[in-house]
Amino acid sequence: MNIDPVTDPAQRRALWIELAIVGTLTFAMSGVLAILSLVEAQLTGGIGQTTVALNPSRSEIGWIDFTRQSLSVVRLLGMAALAGYLLWRSGIRLSSVGITRRPGRGDIPLGVGLAALIGLPGLALVIGAHLLGMNAALVPSEAGPWWQAPVLIAIAIGNAVAEEVVVVAYFLVRLRQLGMRDVSALACSALLRGSYHLYQGIGGGLGNVVMGLVFGRFYQRTDRLWPLVIAHAVIDVVAFVGFLFLGDRLGIGQVRR
Repeated sequence: MNIDPVTDPAQRRALWIELAIVGTLTFAMSGVLAILSLVEAQLTGGIGQTTVALNPSRSEIGWIDFTRQSLSVVRLLGMAALAGYLLWRSGIRLSSVGITRRPGRGDIPLGVGLAALIGLPGLALVIGAHLLGMNAALVPSEAGPWWQAPVLIAIAIGNAVAEEVVVVAYFLVRLRQLGMRDVSALACSALLRGSYHLYQGIGGGLGNVVMGLVFGRFYQRTDRLWPLVIAHAVIDVVAFVGFLFLGDRLGIGQVRR
């Protein structure tokens, strides 16, 4: 990543303010709320006694549910657009930090490989944590209308684009500009990713910290973002759509007694 540190005090202060604003509007605030949810669960019987609904219905009225689910995708893409716009406005060429219109050669198979590398151990970790009472019971969406699966896929893609653009590309670039060492910036990015998944429990948080370390280091070494977006999208599509049909068989949709 060929990004020069910013030395002017006024510009550095502006970058810190920008980071705080973007974090508040996106995933840092989600992390704080997830931590509060975890603490609340632990104080009221333990996280293993709670349930978390994955992509629940937003309304009993079909077209309103569809509209709300679709708008959540727009919101996610808006987060990514905001981060990309701020980088561009500050004079950074987006292609130089991996933000391009389409995947490059080899990005798709590499992304699928990363998905397998992270997704399979991650699933084992979630199941193990649930069996130990360290994770909430994950309740899949109930089978619904014909548009449910396409919308879940769209949400998965939206999650992937938003998280990788904001939590990886944007934050790592800005922290590099602020003079933070790569290893420290990587830790910050990974901990941020883990924090907003803590509503699932300790297993969900730790699994995403590991994912953040792997993805962040890959990005620092290659400046390639598309493989991360593809990997994340594949993981979430399998989780959202697959869990819709297989959640009960995996044994992670029931509260531990």
